[in-house]
Amino acid sequence: MALIAGADPFAADRGPIGVVLSHGFTGTPASMLPWAEHLAAAGYTVRLPLLPGHGSRWQDTNRSRWTEWYGAIEDAYAELAARCETVFACGLSMGGTLVTRLAEQHGDAIAGLVLVNPSYATERFDAKFARYISWAMRSSPGIGSDIKKPGVVEPALDRTPVQAFVSLQKLWRVTQADLPKVTAPILLFRSREDHVVEPLSGRLLQAGATGTTVREVILENSYHVATLDNDAPAIFEGSVEFIRSLTAMAAPDGDTAGSTAP
Repeated sequence: MALIAGADPFAADRGPIGVVLSHGFTGTPASMLPWAEHLAAAGYTVRLPLLPGHGSRWQDTNRSRWTEWYGAIEDAYAELAARCETVFACGLSMGGTLVTRLAEQHGDAIAGLVLVNPSYATERFDAKFARYISWAMRSSPGIGSDIKKPGVVEPALDRTPVQAFVSLQKLWRVTQADLPKVTAPILLFRSREDHVVEPLSGRLLQAGATGTTVREVILENSYHVATLDNDAPAIFEGSVEFIRSLTAMAAPDGDTAGSTAP
């Protein structure tokens, strides 16, 4: 099965602090790669997997389910937990949902979360009918490349797989219900103008994550895929500062070059 450009996973082995990253729905690791490389350059051990069903055709994504996507993040976490003293998790859009679920399941074992425009629900009227029409309407227009910066294109599916979206809605429901279980401190980056995820998701996180702290940073110059947009440097640098503040130590020294996982 041929993968689209940018779908390769990324791994870098550096210091004793690990970071697992997750891309979003219909996206690929390319949307997170500059961030992953920045973290590796700062001396962290990084895992950025390709979520099952993603990176090829929307028909393949339609055959995958949220439990498989989450399983890939669990596997990446388990690998880091076995080799690192401390593990953080970062996610974009649905990737933010997945790493939130990871923190719900693992409690204090997750040292902190960095979320960029995470999704927990939608106010779109047509979303209510997705489960009833998915047998007939297999896909809808794509949601990729919501980027303000001129000339930047996100490698992503050109269509939105409806059956997979129905599974995403199930992920939203279980994650919302368990938000009080999150104990990891949260750094939330939210774009003021986002054409994919509404402000509702940010409000749900703030209201539901009662067992921890949520520090919100508003991005004024980026759309949904902020990790590839004008505010990306602020996200990258802010995440390193966040990790350093929680580990109370300087980032470890190490080789700054990333490595692509086979």
